[in-house]
Amino acid sequence: MSKNGTDNHLVVLQLTGGNDFMNTIVPYTNGHYYDARKKVVLSQEQVLAINDDLAINANAAPFKRLYDDGKMAIIQGIGYPNSNRSHFRGMDIWHTAEPDRVGTEGWLAQAVQVLDPDAENVLTGVNIGQGLPRAMAKTGVPVTSIGDLEGYGVMNRIEKEALRDKSIEAFKSIYGQAIGTGAVAEYIGKTGLDVLEGADMLSEVAGNYKSTVEYADNAIAKNLRDVARIHLAGLGTKIFYTAHGGYDTHANEMPNHPKLMTDLSGAISDFLDDLNEHDAGDNVTVLVFTEFGRRMRDNGSGTDHGTGGGAYMFGNKINGGLYSEYPSLDPKEWEHGEDLKHTIDFRGIYGTVLEQWLGVEASPIVKGNFEQITPFKS
Repeated sequence: MSKNGTDNHLVVLQLTGGNDFMNTIVPYTNGHYYDARKKVVLSQEQVLAINDDLAINANAAPFKRLYDDGKMAIIQGIGYPNSNRSHFRGMDIWHTAEPDRVGTEGWLAQAVQVLDPDAENVLTGVNIGQGLPRAMAKTGVPVTSIGDLEGYGVMNRIEKEALRDKSIEAFKSIYGQAIGTGAVAEYIGKTGLDVLEGADMLSEVAGNYKSTVEYADNAIAKNLRDVARIHLAGLGTKIFYTAHGGYDTHANEMPNHPKLMTDLSGAISDFLDDLNEHDAGDNVTVLVFTEFGRRMRDNGSGTDHGTGGGAYMFGNKINGGLYSEYPSLDPKEWEHGEDLKHTIDFRGIYGTVLEQWLGVEASPIVKGNFEQITPFKS
C-alpha cells in the first residue's frame, strides 16, 4: 500500500497518432456522419449498436462485451481549448497537462512522486516500451522502462548496459529540442534513467508467471501481458504506461484501422480476463487516450488531424456507460468549420483518476480545477 493509503493501480495506454473517434464509437444513425465521410465510413452492418445513436466498431467486438458487462466507460468529446494538431506538441500537452506552455514535468511522474515521495521503489512507475514517455519523466523521480520482459531476462550485463544507453540517447533526442539539453541532462543526471536497477528486479517475473489466457501475437497484447506479469508479481508498481502505435491514418485508414481496433480491444479484454483469473482485477483501472481526434470529412483515403476525440476507461470497478456528450456533428457547429468541438477537458479526466482512483490531489498536477466525471463504483 502506498503512502496515500490506497492500493489501487493505474494502467495508462497511449494510442499514438490520433485515433479516429468517429470510426471507433460510431454515430451510425446520424446523417451528418454519412454526409461528411464518403470513403472512410462504417455502414450500419459494420457496427455493434449500444443505443439508438451510437455503436462500437465491429472490429472491436471485445469492447462491446466489456461495455455490456459494465466494465467500459466511453468518454466522449475529450480535448482542450485551441487544440494543437501537431503530433509532437499535441502529445507533449497530454503528457504534461500544460496546453499553454511547454511543461517539463510529466503528469504521471508527479503522481509517482506523491505515491512514493522518498523514491523508495524504482518500480512504483513502470513503462513497458522503448525509451521513456514524457508523462513519466520528472527530475528526481526514478521510473523503470523495459521493452520486453522475456528478452531482458536472458540478456547479459553488456547487452543491458547497451539497452540503457540506447534509451538515454532516445530520451535526449526526443526531448532535448522541447525542453532544452540542459533540462534533459539534469533529469538524466538525477535519475540516471536507471533502466538497469528496476529492470534487473523484473528479470525473474516472466518465468514465474502462469496463466491460461492466450494473448494474441501482437505488440500491444505482449505489452499488456507484461503489465499483468509485473502486477501479479506484487512488486509495488502503482502506475504502468504503454503505447499502441499506428493511428496516424492520413491514408489507407479503411484497410489499417480495423486491425488496430481488433488488436487493441482483444489485448485489453485478455488483460482484464488475466487479472480476474488471478483474483487481481478489482484494484486495476485502464485509461486509454490519444493526442487528438480526426477531422469530420475524410480525405478520400484517410482522415487528417482534428480536435475533439475520445478516451476510455476499463475495469471491474468502472461504472460502464457514456460520459460527457458526443460532439455535435452538425456542420454549423464544427470547430474551424471542419472539426468536432471538445465537450470535456482532458485535465478533468486526469483529475478523475488521480483523485478518485489513486488518492492524489489533482490541482497541483493539472494546474487548476476541471470538471470531473464519476466513473467508479463506490
